[in-house]
Amino acid sequence: MIRVKEAILVEGRYDVNTVRQVVDAVVLESGGFRIFNDKEQLGLLRRIAVTRGLIVLTDSDGAGFVIRNYLKGALPAGSIKQAYIPDVRGKERRKRHGSKEGKLGVEGMRPETILEALRRAGATFEQADGNSAAQTAAPITKADFYEWGLSGRPDSAQRRAAVLKALDLPARMTANALLEFINAVGTREQIEDVLQQFAKGD
Repeated sequence: MIRVKEAILVEGRYDVNTVRQVVDAVVLESGGFRIFNDKEQLGLLRRIAVTRGLIVLTDSDGAGFVIRNYLKGALPAGSIKQAYIPDVRGKERRKRHGSKEGKLGVEGMRPETILEALRRAGATFEQADGNSAAQTAAPITKADFYEWGLSGRPDSAQRRAAVLKALDLPARMTANALLEFINAVGTREQIEDVLQQFAKGD
């Protein structure tokens, strides 16, 4: 599977699943129009965009373009790339009714269409072969979080608070949001260092 260096932002969870089946990348969900009122999410997207780059891949309908235009103004110039899917009439299989404009969204696109959209957007492709340096950087998982005591343990909230403070992140950030952020711009070593410091302070 081809690896993409930039993080990819899509609208919904079904879009996330579709893109993850096509490329090996950090794929983030905007939650549609919820992004307009979520300053915390916007702040994180800004940091991700500046650190590793962000590709915006929304549906080709009016709502998708409203989200694109908002992000274009809200994120630093030059830190985002726009990936466009073509106008294709139809509806996704899981839906009883098509979209308002009758177009397929990201989740309804063929893998080769998504790849072409990313290629045309200027995505940085890294072939996932044995020679790739990125190959060694396995993504951090929920199992890692449990092992580190960042979820599912009595003091997990305290440990997460220490990590959030060390990374200068909002205190109210959920475990899932933290996991997404670390996979986008952090490293395993960074978290292990913070947790070692936390253990020394106990």
